[in-house]
Amino acid sequence: MPTLDLDEDTYSVSIPLGATINMGGAAITITVLTLAAVHTLGIQVDIATAVLLSVVAAVSACGASGVAGGSLLLIPLACNLFGIPQEIAMQVVGIGFTIGVLQDSAETGLNSSTDVVFTAAACLGEERKSS
Repeated sequence: MPTLDLDEDTYSVSIPLGATINMGGAAITITVLTLAAVHTLGIQVDIATAVLLSVVAAVSACGASGVAGGSLLLIPLACNLFGIPQEIAMQVVGIGFTIGVLQDSAETGLNSSTDVVFTAAACLGEERKSS
């Protein structure tokens, strides 16, 4: 089985649970569930609004890291960008809670994989500098 041969001093600090703030998983949850609601309601989305949604989701997700259900609680904020009423936005949150085990597992998997990618990039960059 191939290994990354990373520096133990680096990954022992960067990878342990809770050592970093990850927002990738939460940002994707916010974006996907909001766009699902938008599509269901037949609202047209232009590219500029989709990019704005991604930026809003990423910035909002910074504060949701480590909060149970934090990404779901930011869905009404994202839905408001498209003029979706709060009642419908809360139904989307309810769907998120219903699929919570799958959604949380996907968020955790994405966050963990980005920890490894960024740690590997830092280790390999340091290795190149020193050689």
